[in-house]
Amino acid sequence: MTRKLRVAMIGYGFMGAAHSQGWRTAPRVFGLPAEVEMAVIVGRNADAVAVAASRWGWAESAIDWREVVARDDIDVIDIVTPGDSHAEIAIAALAAGKHVLCEKPLANSVAEAEAMADAASTAAKSGIRAMVGFTYRRVPAVTFLRDLIAEGVVGEIQQVRAAYRQDWLVDPELPLAWRLQKEHAGSGALGDIGAHAIDTTQFVTGLNVAAVSGTIDTIIKKRPLLGSGAGFAGTAGEGHGDVTVDDVAIFTGRLENGALVSFEATRFATGRKNALTVEVSGTKGALAFDLEDLNSLSFYDRTAPADRQGFTKILVTEAQHPYVAAWWPAGHMLGYEHGFSHQVKDFVEGIVSGVDPHGTFAEGLQVQRVLEAVESSSARESAWVQIETTEFTRHLPPREMETQWLAR
Repeated sequence: MTRKLRVAMIGYGFMGAAHSQGWRTAPRVFGLPAEVEMAVIVGRNADAVAVAASRWGWAESAIDWREVVARDDIDVIDIVTPGDSHAEIAIAALAAGKHVLCEKPLANSVAEAEAMADAASTAAKSGIRAMVGFTYRRVPAVTFLRDLIAEGVVGEIQQVRAAYRQDWLVDPELPLAWRLQKEHAGSGALGDIGAHAIDTTQFVTGLNVAAVSGTIDTIIKKRPLLGSGAGFAGTAGEGHGDVTVDDVAIFTGRLENGALVSFEATRFATGRKNALTVEVSGTKGALAFDLEDLNSLSFYDRTAPADRQGFTKILVTEAQHPYVAAWWPAGHMLGYEHGFSHQVKDFVEGIVSGVDPHGTFAEGLQVQRVLEAVESSSARESAWVQIETTEFTRHLPPREMETQWLAR
């Protein structure tokens, strides 16, 4: 370990807590090729951000992100703010020579995402790395699912079913938080959780979504204005305001190879708390993943004898599985928070080795184009919309990247 990376995190809400967990834990679990220092956390409320710094382990707090980006003693900017500020912060940080980790979706529009991808491409020429926080890629079972598909286990991909279903908006009295306002969030269920369903599909299949046809809807159109209090949505105040984003998005996609994908993103799936699911069917078999059972995969081997066919459960907790060897003995489960430690591991290794860590800003731009196409399709009575393909390099599985790094 010959260098230090001093990290500044901009934002301190729900994702701030999750990213802090990753920055705290990864250096203690993985043999990272650089020392990580949680230098400063930034937020607009001085008292609140100071409390967050103390609680989550940041050395200091600040209220002006521009001053922090300009500091010579900061190497990494981690962006966990609402989407309306992603582009401005990321572009400024990259121009200042800082490595950037940015929460998904990359931006609130394709134009912003294009500017961010261009800035990342320019910065990469000087050895500066940028990554989008598609954390579910780094759930060991999802990475293993991708590896198995790449090995040809399911054969030629014929159909995919992907969904991300939650129910936290079912209560009509839940207040009008920033996630329900287009000027801050960009879109609703589509961008917030649909982005994960799109990215997971493209990640595990290695295929971009080439066209979409879909519909979005806002089920509850007015909500109580946000009052005092903390938490994911805060407490209700007086009066009501308009919900300006979607509550549910249902759309069909066609992959580059012609296979169809059914997508669903909803915050109104009563009883579903955090159900990201993906099932890939092919000529040789099928693989399925469910985030609410995140330590396993379901595998169907179509080539097995007829009297032995049926979905079987693969417990993804062995040392041979992605990321798992650094944690507990075989059979001991990992959770939601571990993905953020894996994210830090891959990001730091990418910075030190000079390899763009996945997902790149170019991959984030690809997802942004799919999101925009779904909105465009809905506005045109579900007409099919073709998607401009973003050019980027598909990256090796983390285990292979690690082998390359050790061989350097």
